This record gives sequence, structure tokens and C-alpha cells, in this order.
Amino acid sequence: MSSPNGPRTGRPSTRAPRGVVSTPHYLASAAGLEILQRGGSAVDAAIAANAVLCVAYPHMAGLGGDGFWLIAEPNGNVHGLNASGPSARLATLDYYRPRSDNGEIPARGPLSILTTPGAIDGWHVAHERFGRMPWSELFDAAIVYARDGVPVTRSLADWLAQDEPTLKKYPATAAIFLPGKGVPREGQRLLQPDLARSLESIAGKGARAGFYDGAIAEGVCKALQTQGSPLRPDDFANYHAEWVEPITSTYRGYAVYELPPNTQGFTPLQILNMIEGYDVVAWGDGSADYYHHMAEAVKIAFADREEWLTDPRFVKIPVERLIEKGYADERRRLIDPERAQDIAKVPAGIPYEHQHARRAPDGDTCYFCAADRDGMVVSLIQSIYHDFGSAVIAGDTGILMQNRGAFFALDEHHPNHLLPGKRTFHTLIPALLLRNGKPYLAFGSMGGEGQPQSQAALVTRIVDFGYDVQQAIEAPRWLMGRTWGTRSRNMSLEGRISDEVVRELKRRGQPVQMVTDWNDNMGHAHAIRVDHEQGLFEGGADPRGDGAAAGY
Repeated sequence: MSSPNGPRTGRPSTRAPRGVVSTPHYLASAAGLEILQRGGSAVDAAIAANAVLCVAYPHMAGLGGDGFWLIAEPNGNVHGLNASGPSARLATLDYYRPRSDNGEIPARGPLSILTTPGAIDGWHVAHERFGRMPWSELFDAAIVYARDGVPVTRSLADWLAQDEPTLKKYPATAAIFLPGKGVPREGQRLLQPDLARSLESIAGKGARAGFYDGAIAEGVCKALQTQGSPLRPDDFANYHAEWVEPITSTYRGYAVYELPPNTQGFTPLQILNMIEGYDVVAWGDGSADYYHHMAEAVKIAFADREEWLTDPRFVKIPVERLIEKGYADERRRLIDPERAQDIAKVPAGIPYEHQHARRAPDGDTCYFCAADRDGMVVSLIQSIYHDFGSAVIAGDTGILMQNRGAFFALDEHHPNHLLPGKRTFHTLIPALLLRNGKPYLAFGSMGGEGQPQSQAALVTRIVDFGYDVQQAIEAPRWLMGRTWGTRSRNMSLEGRISDEVVRELKRRGQPVQMVTDWNDNMGHAHAIRVDHEQGLFEGGADPRGDGAAAGY
């Protein structure tokens, strides 16, 4: 049911008995829904939707990026899949230090392309285990949209305008995304014939022969090697996505599932563990108390995240301790209900062995989810890191390569320092809630710093305030930390938050920065709830993006 106190824009939740797909692009949602209607599983639908996002939402998703999955079977078994690629065999500190940009790996361009794309093998591995449709049929919609064109959406048009100077630096990229005169406007047709051919290869030959072990990998590396990228065909051939054990905690009796490092999955668990110690309902949604305590919990969790997060194969990360309820009780004592902390001065609860400078992540992402008639629920996130990733198209493949490896540190005392074969700190976190041992909620959002905050907002608004998923997505959000392209770590608040609440937050010392009413930087959140009592799925999609929740 909807809460009478929740926000309403006129966009309803999508309630349907047999299946729902929710993505940040309406054509991706439609593609996933068609697969469900043809008897495909939620995993099949998610792959089809993701393939369309790689075409229609190229600023957020792409074949050259990474992915992370949580898959809940109807019986409550939850499986994690890490489809993030490691750094190239040749990507060493000695290789990058003389090529660095003010002591950091260049954020854009060929030198930022140093990790193997993982998303496609994630599709392959998930499909092998949970797919019902033939692999080749999952890419029909994406191929058509790449070959015949897809309409530029509002979000894509805005990001093209913002990134025009960057995209112009790379002629092959500009030829696709800045054709003709000026930046494409909303509704113009975007053609990507080279990408269509790459998708046809993957569909026809499979993930391995069609991408990792064949001509595409060789073509990508040949084109990039001359420009400085250390990626080589053997990096592609040796890569395989991995099943991982999810990490879990509880929130008011609900089991919360996240992915372990190298993702920041322990961060939202920490936030929820701290917030669980308060009477959130007594604060009231949208109150100064609500936003203040949420921001303070975020600052504390981020201190631990930036102290520790990297590839657990290279650093022993104290994840179990970080997500304990007792540890949350200790950390909660840092929260002063009347006075804000400086985010840069919050200490880590468990110090790393070496001192190092902390870095806050950046990045753009696509979060989406699917549920099928058997009750399987998929929570999936995919990214090429920054908007348009590295901004480099690899040869004649039409594939935008991610720049995820640019977040590695070149200081060997930093836990996330660059080593060959290492996975970097990832912000990507799909999430799941289970109730009474059964899948209850798939949820998540794009936006590096914002992902754990949006997850905490969705959980508290659904569990504590009784909102339906659409109301929870639409309620005004905050972002504690950096927004894209800024160095300052402010508390951004959407303009719909009242003047009196803003005034009170400033009084408590929060570094408030007001943004637009429906702000893209808050992320595009999506969710599907399983209503076991009514036998329905309830999907919600974020009006801050271009998506829809579609069901049947």
C-alpha cells in the first residue's frame, strides 16, 4: 500500500503479477519485459536490459565496463557475482609513475584504460547458471537500436553538452556522439553501427569467442596499445567473472545483502547499523533530524571505506568487524545530534597499517533490477566509471572503454595502490532485502558517493515510513560528499527540502549546498518489491532519469 504521507508526482508504482523490470531507460525496461513475457528468467531479462543500456545510455553503461550482481532465488538463497576486471599484467607502478598526471593515473584517455572489461563475462556466467532463453536472443533489441538508431534522452543530451570538450579530444568518439554540427538534442537519432557489429559477435559466438578470446579483444588492444594503454589480449583471455559470498546484516528484522570488497557493500550496512539505533519514525521523514543523522552516519562509514577498500586478495580487510552491530554502537557515539562533523576529519574506527591520503571516488553507473514469474529477483549494477568512461572508442569496435583503473593510487602505502592483476576500489553496489527468508526488495542507485546514501534513504523510507517503492524513490534526497567535477565535499540537498529544514541543518554546521528540485547527481534509483501477500511485484523508477518500471 502507499503511504498517505509520502510524495506523489502522479507516477504510480508498477504492480504486476508475473514479472517486473525497472531500469533508467524505458527501452531497456521494455527489452527486459519482452524477455520475461517470452519465458525468460529474471537473469535473461537483466542481460537484455543491460545490453540495451550499453547502446541507449552510453554515458552510464557499456560493453567496456564492469558489473556486479545479486541474485535471489525464490527459496531465499542469495548469490553474488563479481564481474569487475583486474588491472593489466603490464600495469605496474613503474609503468605509470612516469606517465602520471600530478601523481595520479590520468582520469581520461588511453592511459586510463588499464583494467579488463568484466561485464560481458558476468552476463555469460549468470546466464550459464540461471538463464532459460537462448543466449543469442537476448541481444536482439540492443543490436537493432545500435544499428538503426536510438533516440537521445534528456539525461544523455545533458551529459553530452557537459562533456563535449572531453569527447572532442577523441575523433572516433566525437564522430559517434557529436555528429554534424553541435551537441545532439533530446529526440535526435543516435547511430552506432560499429557497436551493432560487436553486439552481433557477442550474440552469435558467445561471450568468450565473441569478445574475450577473439577478434574484438585483439582489435581493442591493437588500437589502444599504440596510444599507451597496457591492456593486451592475454588480459582478456585470462579474465573470468567470479561467484562470491554476499555479506549481510539486518535492519529491523529484514536481512540486508550486499557484495563484499572490492565493492563498498560494507558501507551501506554500516550506515543502516548505525541508523537502526535511533527512533527514525519519531524524527519524521524529511526532518532536519533525519537528514542530519543520515549525513553523520555517512561521514563515519566513509572514513572506514576510504581507509580500507580495495581488492581483498591483496589486503586483509576487517569486513566482519566493520559490519558488526557492536562496532556500529561504538561508531554511533561519534554522532552529535546538534553538531555536524567535518567529513575530512572523521577518524577511521580501525586504522590501516600505513598512513595514506584518502581519495573520494567519482563515477556514473546504471542500476536496474528484474523479477520473474518464479519469484527470482535480480539486483544488478553496471558502469564504465566516469560519464562516457575513458572517452575513448577502441578501434572500430564502437566500444567505449571504462576508466575504472584510474582510481588506483600510485602510492605503495595506500591499500588501493596499483598492482598487476588487482581489482580497484569499486563503488558499485546492488542490494537486496529479504523478509522471513524470502526475497523482498531489490534496490540500488547510480552515483559513486551517493549509492550507499540512496540505499539508506530507500530502506528507511520503505521500512520505517511505509512508503511504496515509487514514493521512496521520489522523496527528496541528499548527497553527503563530492558531486561530479567538484573537490569540495558538501551536503547537497534537493530544492524540494523546506527552507526551515535547510536553515536548521546549517545551524548544526552541515555544509549545505542547494541543488535543483530533481537533481541528476542524486542518482537514478530503481527498486522492485515482492508483495507476497497479494502475489504481486511492485516496481518503481526514478523520475530523475529516463527510465520506467514495466510489468505484466
